[in-house]
Order: sequence, then C-alpha cells, then structure tokens
Amino acid sequence: MTYLCAFAFSGLLCLIAQIIFDNSKLTPGHITSIYVVVGVLLTTGGAYEWLLKMCGGGAMTPITNFGYVLGNAALEGAKEGGVLGILKGMLKDSSAVLSFTVVMAFLASLFSKPRP
Repeated sequence: MTYLCAFAFSGLLCLIAQIIFDNSKLTPGHITSIYVVVGVLLTTGGAYEWLLKMCGGGAMTPITNFGYVLGNAALEGAKEGGVLGILKGMLKDSSAVLSFTVVMAFLASLFSKPRP
C-alpha cells in the first residue's frame, strides 16, 4: 500500500505541474519554485509530516520535500535565535541536498553535449 501511495502522490504532483505548464505561460522554473513554497507552507501546518507517514519515499523525492526541509529548518532555527538562527538552521539542514544537487549536475554535464 505504501508503494501505491508513493506512486500516487508523486504522479499527482507531476500531473498538476503538467496541467499548469500546458495551460499557462509559466516555465518549469516557476513551477519548481511554486512547489518549494508549497512544501514550506505544508510544513507550518504539520501536513507534510502526515504525507511523509502516508506516502513514504513518494513524498521525500519531489521538490516539495526540499521546501519541507527548508521550512522545518527555519522553524527550528527561529527557536534558537532570530534571523541568524533561521539562516544557520536552513544552511545546516539543506547543505547535504544542495551539495548532492551540485555534484549530480556536474556529473551530468560530463556526459551530455552542450547545445550550440
């Protein structure tokens, strides 16, 4: 059942993004930014924790999870001490995700041909 929920959640996010892309003038970058903001907003109400329990890895892979990581880190950092605590918490918790993204983008660039 977890596999079905994971597939359904990720597929639903892809479907929504495709509908937005086809019916508006938004670019994939805009849609990705919207999904990060949605992940942050779902963090504040506790809804993303519920999604993680129900969907497992399906809720961990999309870009909304990056928004959840940023939002959760910001909330925990705010408890430590103001704006500096927020920035420190966000950088501490999201550094692994950002480092992985940079390394994978570099590796992908080694195997792809640039467009003229």
